[in-house]
Amino acid sequence: MDRNSITGFILIFLILMVWQYTTAPTPEEIAEQRTRDSLAKIEQLVDEDNKIVTTGSDTADIQSVTQLSDSVKIAQANSTFGIFAPASVGTEQTYKLSNDLIEITFSNKGGTIKEVLLKEYHKLEQDTAYNQTKIPLKILEDKKNKFEYLLPVAGVGNIKSSDLYFDAVQNGNSITFSAKASNGKVFQQKYILDSEGYTCDYLLDFNGLESDFNSKNITLNWVNYLDKLELNTAYEKSYGSTVYYKEADEDPTYCSCTSDDEETLKEKVKWVSNSNQFFNSTLIAENSFSGAELATTMLEEDASDLKKLTSRIDVPVSAGTINMKFYNGPNEFNRLRALDADVEDIIPFGWSIFGTINRWIIRPLFDLLSNFIGSKGVVILVLTVIVKLVLYPLTYKMIHSQSKMAVLKPEIAKMKEKYKDDSQQAQVETMKMYREYGVNPLGGCLPVVIQMPIWFALYRFFPSSIEFRQEAFLWANDLSSYDVFFRLPFDIMGYNHVSLFTMIWVLTTLIYTWYNSKLVDYSAQPAMKYMQYAMPVMFLFFFNNFASGLTAYLCMSNIFNILQTVVTKEYIIDKDKLRAGLEENKKKPKKKSGFQQRLEEAMKEQQRQQNEKKKKNRKK
Repeated sequence: MDRNSITGFILIFLILMVWQYTTAPTPEEIAEQRTRDSLAKIEQLVDEDNKIVTTGSDTADIQSVTQLSDSVKIAQANSTFGIFAPASVGTEQTYKLSNDLIEITFSNKGGTIKEVLLKEYHKLEQDTAYNQTKIPLKILEDKKNKFEYLLPVAGVGNIKSSDLYFDAVQNGNSITFSAKASNGKVFQQKYILDSEGYTCDYLLDFNGLESDFNSKNITLNWVNYLDKLELNTAYEKSYGSTVYYKEADEDPTYCSCTSDDEETLKEKVKWVSNSNQFFNSTLIAENSFSGAELATTMLEEDASDLKKLTSRIDVPVSAGTINMKFYNGPNEFNRLRALDADVEDIIPFGWSIFGTINRWIIRPLFDLLSNFIGSKGVVILVLTVIVKLVLYPLTYKMIHSQSKMAVLKPEIAKMKEKYKDDSQQAQVETMKMYREYGVNPLGGCLPVVIQMPIWFALYRFFPSSIEFRQEAFLWANDLSSYDVFFRLPFDIMGYNHVSLFTMIWVLTTLIYTWYNSKLVDYSAQPAMKYMQYAMPVMFLFFFNNFASGLTAYLCMSNIFNILQTVVTKEYIIDKDKLRAGLEENKKKPKKKSGFQQRLEEAMKEQQRQQNEKKKKNRKK
C-alpha cells in the first residue's frame, strides 16, 4: 500500500468520526425517543378502557411497561401541557352551591359548571299518548357542552382548561378552583353564589401566569346545546332562543332566531347571553371583553337539542382579578333589570314602539294586577277590559263615523240607483254627498290604525312573558303555548289539535264582521264583502299554534268589541240627533280641502277618459 492510499484512508476515517459526532442525538433527544417507544409499547398493551392487557407472551413487556408508566405519563404531560403538567392528572369530583332558588353543580375537571337546577320551575315531558309528567328543570347540563379557556402557554400552544384538574376549596356559598403550574403559580376560578337569586360572582386570577402567556387575551370557548324546555318546541325555537350580546356603548342585539347566523365582534363586549324562550345563561364582564365570535346553529327537528350556540370570547389577561357575573335563571324582567346592564332586553318584547309599550305600559300593568289576582287568565280578562276602556274614545269615534255612514246609506243607495249605468259619476256624487253632510269615509279607519301598535305589542307580550309559562286557565294547561281542546286523528298542515280559543276568536270575528257589514255599502267593491269573511278563517291556521294567552286575549277582546259596539250604537248614539246634525251640516257653506279638490278632479278626469273610450268604441 503506497503513501497516498494510507493518507486517503486516514482522511476518510477522520471524516466518518466528525460526521458521527455531529449527527449523534443529544441526551434530550435520546430521552424523548425512549418516551415515544414506551408510549408506543403502552398503546399496544392497553385496551379501550385504559386497562392493561395480560394475555399471551406480553407478560414480561407488561411488567416493564408498568414500571415505566408513571414516568412516561409525566414526560407526556410535560410535552403536552407544559407548566400545567401537574394539573393534567387527577380524578373528577363534583361540588354544589345552592340557595332557595338554584342549585349549581361544579366539576373540578375544568373548574366549571356541570349543571344548574332551577328549583321553582319544571319541565313537562309528554309521551305518545300525550300524558304529561313534570321533571326538574336544568340548564347547562348537556354532556356535549363546553366552557373552557384556551391558555396560550409559551412554547406549548393553547392548553384547554377543560383538560386540567383543579384543586377545590369550598367555603360556605363560595368555591375556588385552582390549577397548579410547575413554576409555583396558580390559575384560579372562583364562584360566589348570591344568598338570594340566580347570580354568581365569577372571578379569574392568573397570579402572575400572564408572563408565561404569549398573548394579551385568552379565549373562552363556550359551546351550549340548548335543551328543549317547552312542549311547543317549534314556538320555543323561534321566540328568543339564540345568542344575545351587548357591545360597549351599544344597544343589545342578537343572532338570528330562525336560521344559522354568525357575528364577529371586534369592539369591546359587555356581555354574552345564551337564551331559551324563558331561561338564559348570561356572562357579564365588570369592564368589558376584548371581542367575540358568536354563532347560532339550527338543529334538525328530530334532534334531542333545540339549537347549538357557540361563543368564542376574548378575555383580557391582567395582573389582577378579572371580575364577572354569571346569571343562570329565568327571563324575569325585574331580576334581569337589577343586573344593571340592559340584560332585560333579551326578553323578546319587540323593538321600537312595540317593545316600549310592552316594557313600560303593558308589563307594569300586568304586574300590578297580578299582585291582587291569583289567576293569570283572570288577569288577562281584566287587562282586556282596561285596554278597551282606555281606547274607548278612539273606538267611539270609529263607531260614530260608522253610524253617520249608516244614516246616509239610504241616500247613497238612491243616488247610486240614479247613476247605476255610470259608476264613475256615482263615485263622484258619493264623494260630493260625503262632503256636503260632513262625513269622512275614512273616519272609522284612523282609530283602528292608532290602536295597531298596542295590538302588535300584545302579540309579542304573551309568548315572551315567563309569568304565563305553565299557567292554566279554563281548558288551557299553559298560557304560554297553544291550548288543546281536542286532538285530531290526523295531521293537517303540521297541526294535530284544535285550539278552542282560536275557534272562538274566529266565530266572534265573523259575528262582529257580519254585524258591521250590514251598515256598509259594498256595491263598488263586492269582493271585499266576501274577503272580510275569508280572512278570519285563514288566520285560524295561524293562531291555532299560538300562545293561548294571546288567543284568550283576542277572544275576550272580540266579545268586548261586540258589546261595546252594540251598546254604543243602540243606546249611546242618538240616531235622530245624528241625522239632524248631518242635515245641519248640509246647510252650512262648504270649503273644499286641497285633498278633496284633488280627489274630485282625479275622479272627473278618470270619468272623462272613460267617456272618450266609450265614444271611440261606438264609432268602431
